[in-house]
Amino acid sequence: MEPTTYTYDEAYKASLEYFKGDELAARVWVNKYALKDSYGNIYEKTPDDMHWRIANEIARIEQKYPNPLSSQELFDLMKSFRYIVPQGSPMSGIGNNYQVGSLSNCFVIGLDGAPDSYGGIIKIDEEQVQLMKRRGGVGHDLSHIRPKGSPVKNSALTSTGLVPFMERYSNSTREVAQDGRRGALMLSVSIKHPDSESFIDAKMVEGRVTGANVSVKIHDDFMEAATAGKPYIQQFPIDSPDPKVTKEIDAQALWKKIVHNAWKSAEPGVLFWDTIIRESVPDCYADLGFKTVSTNPCGEIPLCPYDSCRLLAINLYSYVVNPFTPEAYFDFDLFHKHVMLAQRIMDDIIDLEMEKIDKIIEKIKADPETDEVKSTELNLWYKIQKRTLQGRRTGVGTTAEGDMIAAMGYRYGTEEATDFSEKVHRALALAAYRSSVTMAKERGAFSIYDADREVNNPFIKRLKHEDEELYKDMCKYGRRNIACLTIAPTGTTSLMTQTTSGIEPVFMPVYRRRRKVNPNDPAVHIDYVDETGDAFEEYVVYHHKFITWMQVNGIEVKENYTQEEVDALVARSPYYKATANDIDWLQKVRMQGRIQKWVDHSISVTINLPADVSEDMVGQLYVEAWRSGCKGCTVYRDGSRSGVLISTKKEEKKPVVPVQAEKLVRPIELEADVVRFQNNKEKWIAFVGLKDGKPYEIFTGLADDDDGIFCPKNVVKGKIVKAVNPDGTKRYDFQFSNKRGYKTTIEGLSDKFNPEYWNYAKLISGVLRYGMPIPQVLKLVSSLELDSQSINSWKNGVERALKKYLPNGTKASGQTCPNCGNETLIYQEGCLICTSCGTSRCG
Repeated sequence: MEPTTYTYDEAYKASLEYFKGDELAARVWVNKYALKDSYGNIYEKTPDDMHWRIANEIARIEQKYPNPLSSQELFDLMKSFRYIVPQGSPMSGIGNNYQVGSLSNCFVIGLDGAPDSYGGIIKIDEEQVQLMKRRGGVGHDLSHIRPKGSPVKNSALTSTGLVPFMERYSNSTREVAQDGRRGALMLSVSIKHPDSESFIDAKMVEGRVTGANVSVKIHDDFMEAATAGKPYIQQFPIDSPDPKVTKEIDAQALWKKIVHNAWKSAEPGVLFWDTIIRESVPDCYADLGFKTVSTNPCGEIPLCPYDSCRLLAINLYSYVVNPFTPEAYFDFDLFHKHVMLAQRIMDDIIDLEMEKIDKIIEKIKADPETDEVKSTELNLWYKIQKRTLQGRRTGVGTTAEGDMIAAMGYRYGTEEATDFSEKVHRALALAAYRSSVTMAKERGAFSIYDADREVNNPFIKRLKHEDEELYKDMCKYGRRNIACLTIAPTGTTSLMTQTTSGIEPVFMPVYRRRRKVNPNDPAVHIDYVDETGDAFEEYVVYHHKFITWMQVNGIEVKENYTQEEVDALVARSPYYKATANDIDWLQKVRMQGRIQKWVDHSISVTINLPADVSEDMVGQLYVEAWRSGCKGCTVYRDGSRSGVLISTKKEEKKPVVPVQAEKLVRPIELEADVVRFQNNKEKWIAFVGLKDGKPYEIFTGLADDDDGIFCPKNVVKGKIVKAVNPDGTKRYDFQFSNKRGYKTTIEGLSDKFNPEYWNYAKLISGVLRYGMPIPQVLKLVSSLELDSQSINSWKNGVERALKKYLPNGTKASGQTCPNCGNETLIYQEGCLICTSCGTSRCG
């Protein structure tokens, strides 16, 4: 039976009803998680369809083990994103037979012995992109690369150091995109490395290393030297008792640079590496391959090479009974039951991942490439398969911490709230490990479990102190999973649970959001125009659980409250002084440290700071994070990166810049033609943006090869959409619709073409936008004196593409008919026609 498919509009409309009018949640679900094939056909109408898909697959795995859960039981846990929420790759990938991909959210890679050679460096680059194309985020460490100026045994004579390879890995990440989702990369380096200062500074240069997050691995002895104002010795190799390179530095000066850069640009993040290793349960098995070397892109999962992790979040808000009332309480019994099941579901997902890896391996073997080409990818997945089965690592986490605290009547950032949060996460850790021990008894322990190896691990000691019986059973039966817990950012997850994310406080209970608009649309109200001329309108958004608080307290929810009335409402609520910018930041760091004691992996958390915060405060926060036992820390100062959320508070605003008649503002979307042609047997393609039916811009380059852009042959029209990357740079995307009406995007045209083509395209687009007649544009293009043969091919292609838009009857001045020799050639529908003899030539 042919499966039912839905148009984007059908799925969006049904999902909008599912999410009770929440446009953002509906679009996120349809775009990122609804089941679809590689052609964009959508097979699910609402999240209920998705949850049944996931429930049925997990139930199938459950049948392999004692006391299996049914599909209905699993569906009830996930329905409406109320209790258990598989995240990211598991949500989109479980039961998806249309695409061959992994269920792992994140991976870390790194060759054994971390060889410092071009071969090893390029090998990591290749492995990185192979994982990203399967939707995984990747992390790897650069501490093994020799410092700049070190001798090498090749024609270069000396090493270039870390930074060029940072850019290489970053560029590779930017090249990988899946359905609008770019690859995600974490690069780390030890503070011991002599080039660590260059690493720390790399992203301060605009346009560099834009495809990676960067974090520096900080050791206790460096923190002690930095806080005491003492010198510090860097060396290479970083762990060698007999290093080839040593370098004494001013630890305090380097620390201040880390702080300054984080204050300025939100990077680098810091990883307190000795804390990570000391607390890591998997590192009890370091000699068996589980030595932690880096983290995933958001830092919540420290991993050994070729291990991976799948993520799942528990919605903490849903365990508050009678929320926002004096009778509110947390249902610890139900929570314990669900955490036990969540850990079990995560273990089932490992079995599903093994099936996915088998399919990936089968596909690689069946691919038409030679064995030599396929060997890297094939060996990569064999290594991941082995490590995944050895440890059966899971990532059970939480979301909605901020809403849980408010619903209980506490204020985020207070000692009382932190005490309660620690109690919840302690209960979670004990239940997850109890579940893993129970599964070891029923299903078998992970293959290398050894109680003696873990006896001195601080995390295991805490479990033993809280539950002696659990520890005895763990020693007797083992544990199913080498590590169990994490707290991820849960960005899109929290949009669908309609709660705060991770352990974060509410960003703002009421805020304004900006969205781009077409300034040429007379029906649009423009509230803001940025420095590049892009126009935005603003609209008010209430946090979902703030609305719940209003309803519980009999307060009417309406859109026309004055700012003073909104401020008064917030002041009455448990969200007052509990937003990201209002809380005591030092208290938040201490809260993270206390929760970290009950999380065996790590916590992804960002300290949001106002624009006027001092660098000294950032330094204090980092030091406090280290002293509090945090495994990592990231700060974000308002304005250090461009954003879309703004406060509703009355501020002294710059006046809205009116759109001047003489100032051209490119529309967000332009209709576009696709023009194909050949130059010297090469296939080329042009995307011509049209405004009022006339060429307004043009992008031209090689088509259908690895250096160009792929666009299906039957596509002749679409749209060119101006978009903004997360780092604030702009790009142009080409969108076209397939026969079922689903829009497919070729993301980032500016990144797909040779930079020289791109620069000349901007030149030609500029004159087109200011109305230069097409014949004059063609004259300008033909007069360009370019040396490169490929650029000349580009020039010919632009001429060929634009000739299509010459007004019929335009005389081809200076050209003679090849048949009769008369100067009687005119353009007709882009073709040359001789009015004397009728000879025609197109293309």
